[in-house]
Amino acid sequence: MSADSYAVRLQIPAKAEYITLGRLALAGLSTLVDLSEETIADLKLALTEACSNSVRHAYENGHGGTVDIVYELHPDRVVIEVSDEGRGFIADSARSEPEELTEAGLGIEIIRALSDDVQMSESSAGQGSRLRMVKLLGAH
Repeated sequence: MSADSYAVRLQIPAKAEYITLGRLALAGLSTLVDLSEETIADLKLALTEACSNSVRHAYENGHGGTVDIVYELHPDRVVIEVSDEGRGFIADSARSEPEELTEAGLGIEIIRALSDDVQMSESSAGQGSRLRMVKLLGAH
């Protein structure tokens, strides 16, 4: 990472009431790079959707576990990675028929619409998910 780039990690309990902390951290970090209000709003919505998927789908009966959020701020892009060590949500959303989006599938589509690049993966053991979204800054 270059001298004008920043990376911050936040770990929250996998509970819906903690998602706001991720949004607040993003708002605070956005002062380090020149982000428009529209870009901040898009990133907050995409982050909320990603964290909500982990909270809803990663851990059995909503018990235990954490959600890790890594914010990378670069002069030309913002990268946000959301990961968990639960059972994963990618397989759940991939089972949906294209014309029949579930709530999780709709969240993924919202993230794709608001980001310039989205990468999703699950661990090789089938435990845990990682969603990495990139928002390019400036003209593109």
